[in-house]
Amino acid sequence: MTDINYCWCFALCELAVWRVAHLLARVSGPWDMIARLRATLGSGVLGRVMGFFDCLSFLISLPLAIWMSSSRIGFFVQWLALSAAACLLERATQRQQSGLRVSPASISYLDKVIRGV
Repeated sequence: MTDINYCWCFALCELAVWRVAHLLARVSGPWDMIARLRATLGSGVLGRVMGFFDCLSFLISLPLAIWMSSSRIGFFVQWLALSAAACLLERATQRQQSGLRVSPASISYLDKVIRGV
């Protein structure tokens, strides 16, 4: 696989991992199917896994890493990289949705005086 094709393949697989894991962990789904599935699984092992995005991304990235890899070491690296990229994307989108603001590391003296901090 050429480098450009590999980059596109990795990016698409990473987005697929994020989307499926996000659907299973955070979204009710069409006609609340995913929410009902989560309720059916309850507090068992699978039910608890459905609530953790990181675990889901780790499991969902497994078949895609097998499909992408050409060696054993490449498989493990791609497996971890796909899961990590999906986790980073999830954290980036959560921050935007929750409206968290990033405050400056240091506030100048004048800002403290003006704001009364």
